[in-house]
Amino acid sequence: MNAHRETKENRDAEVERYRTLLETPKEFKEGFGWTTVIGIFFCGLVMMPGGIYLGLMTGGNLSTAASWVTVILFMEIARRALQPLSRQNLVVLLHAAHVMMMGNLLFPGGPLAHLVYRAYLVGSDVVRDAGMLGAFPSWFAPPHDSAAVLERTFLHTDWIIPIAIMFFILLIGMIQKYTIGYFFFRLTSDVEQLPFPLAPIQAQGAMALAEADMSSTSDESKPRKAEYLKPGLDHLTKRKKSNRWKIFSLGAYLGIGFGVIQVGIPAVTGLFLAKPFYLIPQPFLDTTVLTEGLLPATPTGLTIDLGIIFLGFVLPFWAVMGTFAAIVLTAIINPILHYVGVLHTWKSGMDTVNTTFSNDIDFWLSFNIGAGLGIAIVCIYSTVRDFRRKLKEIRENPSTDGVREDIWAPPRKGRGDYPLWIALVIYLISAVGMVGLSLLLLPRTPGIIFFLFFFAFLYSPFISYVNARLLGISGQNVDIPYIKESAFLLSGAKGIDIWLAPIPVDNYGYQAQAFRVNELTGVRFWSLIKTDLVALPVLFILSLLFWQFIWHSDAIPSEVFPAAQINWELQAKKQVLLYSSTFIGPGEDPSEKRFEDTEFSKAIHPKIIGGGLFGILILYPLLTFFGLPIMLIYGMMRGFGQFPHIMILEVVGAMLGRFYFQKQYGSQDFLRMAPTLLAGYFTGVGLISMATIALRLIKAAVSGTPF
Repeated sequence: MNAHRETKENRDAEVERYRTLLETPKEFKEGFGWTTVIGIFFCGLVMMPGGIYLGLMTGGNLSTAASWVTVILFMEIARRALQPLSRQNLVVLLHAAHVMMMGNLLFPGGPLAHLVYRAYLVGSDVVRDAGMLGAFPSWFAPPHDSAAVLERTFLHTDWIIPIAIMFFILLIGMIQKYTIGYFFFRLTSDVEQLPFPLAPIQAQGAMALAEADMSSTSDESKPRKAEYLKPGLDHLTKRKKSNRWKIFSLGAYLGIGFGVIQVGIPAVTGLFLAKPFYLIPQPFLDTTVLTEGLLPATPTGLTIDLGIIFLGFVLPFWAVMGTFAAIVLTAIINPILHYVGVLHTWKSGMDTVNTTFSNDIDFWLSFNIGAGLGIAIVCIYSTVRDFRRKLKEIRENPSTDGVREDIWAPPRKGRGDYPLWIALVIYLISAVGMVGLSLLLLPRTPGIIFFLFFFAFLYSPFISYVNARLLGISGQNVDIPYIKESAFLLSGAKGIDIWLAPIPVDNYGYQAQAFRVNELTGVRFWSLIKTDLVALPVLFILSLLFWQFIWHSDAIPSEVFPAAQINWELQAKKQVLLYSSTFIGPGEDPSEKRFEDTEFSKAIHPKIIGGGLFGILILYPLLTFFGLPIMLIYGMMRGFGQFPHIMILEVVGAMLGRFYFQKQYGSQDFLRMAPTLLAGYFTGVGLISMATIALRLIKAAVSGTPF
């Protein structure tokens, strides 16, 4: 029994180490106020247009940079007004800025970006060549010959239904992330006590800003550890800057320096030269063709980014080592699979992207489907085991007053918790709303009805929990590839409507980590809900206004927006390829359209799926038997068959952190400093990005003047 207990303690030591990096505050405060409201409008009016232009012109993402710049600007204004913002105010302001900069590399600037893309898609050359012109439903986008599309304007009645559906989806998404996302936070953080190793990044970044020039006489600024105090000084002595602020500033300086090389020089030279000048290859240095003689069918290369090394400092060591093991195994397995004829699609001369895509079709797509299923089974098993262990501990060690501890009760008062049954009921109602909307838009066949209910009430909660647990253990996430596409094909649906409808397939596992971040900073959860209730309508309206102005001024995509011209065309080709698997052209017989004849079916290999599933199920008990950290298996899942380019420097960072910096500064101290350094670094790079966008906008304004 003692030996088993010792093995368990060793296995859980890595988890507990990250769980205690930051102490959870005992007091929670309101962070929403007029500062938050002003910040929402500032970010929407000032930052959003720059983010849209950056995404369309260069493919860059301004989201993180704009969020931190907003927080720093408001903090400095408040300090000079002798009204410093509290930690909770800064955290909620940061959350508001993230909401206002909603978007991704392909569709920046809020939800209306998707509608502009739809207007392009329905009349694109790709759709025309596939014979799908006029096949898109009016609830998705106006027809290609509609005045709304030809005149490039949202101020047309043809857009009423698509815009209304978009707003409904946005509202349901907000409701579900605060219901099912909250439920899984309570399960993974409060009940299972998972560490959420990446949660301290945002938490410590905001805490660093809040501690700048604050007096330690305030309870909120008192250091928790003696090492944060100068020897010989009482803890009531005022200090100008905390250690955390100094580390944050160091990261910002490093980010500014590297950002000038990585972002600034290409952006500035692009203003005057025909092509930007890159000191560092972007997005990565591709060596696949150079190494194909030694490692055929194996993508190789390196992403040169200082931030990746800092990320290696933060990620759990054994998770990174699992990724390293997967990189090595992939480099060994791929040439063997090519030699035996499994990776037969790969051809000499293929670059990283084409090599990875061809390998996915032949092997890794199916393997990762099976491995994803295996990791999900492991998560469910581990949760049931840990839950039973917790119940056993409660039975063996009842509380002193004789009342059994309720593991489902909120562990701390004043956090803003609400009953779990209310969260589940509201989620079920919202899921019914999404299913009802889809049924209004799609044919009500048995196959479609089954998969709608399957996704809304089984798969979405399932994958959300799996990812909440992965984030809680190793900071990673996982998805089952092509699950939605497979369901569409198996449902027997015909036509392209099934690909366009708002199918309720969502993953809210990330929200569990978001709640953990705000818990570490002492923010009441209701502050976040209030912020979203204000920010989402403002986001939707400003997104509509800015996209209307930009789209009406110039066609998108066009030579004016080169990144959109490349990325949107590539995206359209991929989507049309999927649509073609169920598309029924004029004069075609739907009964002759078989799944076996589609290109997608050629990438699904049941034997390989089974191999990936059983491989994970065998690996998990082996790790448990030898007492190795379970983070190892999650790291391996992330690395199999993927780009090694980013992960190489990540491994370097993990090695430096573990074997040099932790010995130099102490394990706990370094693990507390590393997230703050990383947050500062991204802030510095963000400042350079904002400066380059300002230069581009100035050039555009000057070029458009008549004199």
